[in-house]
Amino acid sequence: MHILLVASGFNSLTQRVQAELRDHGHSVAVQLAHGDDAVREAVRRECPALVVAPYLKTALPRDVWSAHTCLIVHPGPVGDRGPSSLDWAVTDGESNWGVTVLQANAEMDAGDVWATVSCSLPPVGKSDLYRNEVSDAAVEAVLLAVGRFASGTYAPAPQPSGPGEGCRPLMRQASRRIDWRSDSTATVVRKLRAADSQPGVLDELLGGEWFLHGGHPEPRLSGQPGELLATRDGAVCRATTDGAVWIPELRARRAPGGPVTFKLPATSALAGRLSGVPELPAPLHRTGHEDVWSEIGYREEAGTGFLSFSFRGGAMSTEQCRRLLRAYRFACSRPTSVLVVGGGRDFFSNGIHLNVIEASSDPGAESWANINAMDDLVEAVLTTTDRLVVSALSGNAAAGGVMLALAADEVWCRAGAVLNPHYRLMGLYGSEYWTYSLPRRVGAAASDRLMREALPVSSAAACRLGLIDRVIECDPQSFDSEVGALASHLAALPATQSRINAKKAERDRVDPAPYREAELVRMHRIFMDPDHEYHRLRRAFVLKERPAPNTAVR
Repeated sequence: MHILLVASGFNSLTQRVQAELRDHGHSVAVQLAHGDDAVREAVRRECPALVVAPYLKTALPRDVWSAHTCLIVHPGPVGDRGPSSLDWAVTDGESNWGVTVLQANAEMDAGDVWATVSCSLPPVGKSDLYRNEVSDAAVEAVLLAVGRFASGTYAPAPQPSGPGEGCRPLMRQASRRIDWRSDSTATVVRKLRAADSQPGVLDELLGGEWFLHGGHPEPRLSGQPGELLATRDGAVCRATTDGAVWIPELRARRAPGGPVTFKLPATSALAGRLSGVPELPAPLHRTGHEDVWSEIGYREEAGTGFLSFSFRGGAMSTEQCRRLLRAYRFACSRPTSVLVVGGGRDFFSNGIHLNVIEASSDPGAESWANINAMDDLVEAVLTTTDRLVVSALSGNAAAGGVMLALAADEVWCRAGAVLNPHYRLMGLYGSEYWTYSLPRRVGAAASDRLMREALPVSSAAACRLGLIDRVIECDPQSFDSEVGALASHLAALPATQSRINAKKAERDRVDPAPYREAELVRMHRIFMDPDHEYHRLRRAFVLKERPAPNTAVR
């Protein structure tokens, strides 16, 4: 069946729905919903059997939904309606939620129900939930609804609530505002998580107005409520009435008529204003699962090393790459035969940090520094010969983040993750040893096709291609324990030492260094040319500029 996806952006859910529908044998086109005429033209051009809207912030044109079956994915259970469904759910502390696929009609979220699937809401940020538990439920519901539509026999059920009932309003800043004089750590974290990653929580800090993004509890530090206590890994720690919270990112409030602002690591956004605020690093090596927030941590279990990292949005700045490289070298100094890199929840990596690059005084030079720092990290993984290295991807990966994963000996991926192993949409040739690692994994022809088509790949399709080695079927909360059991089993296998010996022989035979050198020649030319399309595409991505109205993704 030919399906047209209409979406307000090619976000993580749109990408996953596209990839999963393709896996199930459907042909899929994607149209960005930037104007009714663009949607009408796409419907006329594609003649779809079905229209599906995985992520839509505006209504479909009446003449489209009245003439074609159009299914809307709503991130809430049956009866929940409104544009801030997840925001209210996180704010209210809901532990169980759902996703509903309903038919578009004249009233928002009020159409007949084609499918609904429940999901849990663990205490994490809204965007993390959206990419994980909600995404899992959404894909299951979309596939169920598509199958029911294809059968030609299914009659969708009317919603139980009447017109206008159950529709909650858009959550505005008045409902998000933090009162540092009275709000507890739990309350502040809940407000921050409900606004993550958009729109953030508007607040005042050090003489400026900022949107706060992300929030992690800090139980050991305390101070005058609202006071800045410390910095760590680019985040700032701010006191609450009964503890403190770590806030990783800030976005300056846009001045009337001023330039568009964007998220940055909090210490970068506040550069020059943090005199006297101490840096408080967390210990890298953890003896257990201590309640300590940091971007990078290392632990050992049953003779296996686990190097975990979690960077906001999956982006890795020059400094983050260097910190992770230092941590990786420490992990390689430990007496283990298997080292797992990744794990946790959400993104694995999306490569270089475009926001930090855009904010720098010399974006070309910062791009060059960032790509070299990524390459140094990938090189360290590629040239590790005294143990097996496993990349564990709980969440999505793209561009250089995929190549970082491929540098390992084995790549394990949660079933819900989506990979984008290409660079073309940002105007880049690519580095991170992709010309070595990708063809070695999938062959030259498939490597060329992945780069040329620049389409998202589901974990199942990636496994069939040979891009990854194992798909782990589990919910996001269980991924760490599943990986731990598999890694311990791998470390105990008698054949593991033989694989390590063979790996060293292979590295002695093939030197990957020339691949990096050739890639960087082309990347340097791109970065240092101010007129290259990369600079325009990067800026448009960071500033969230809309593409042309007729933009379609095949």
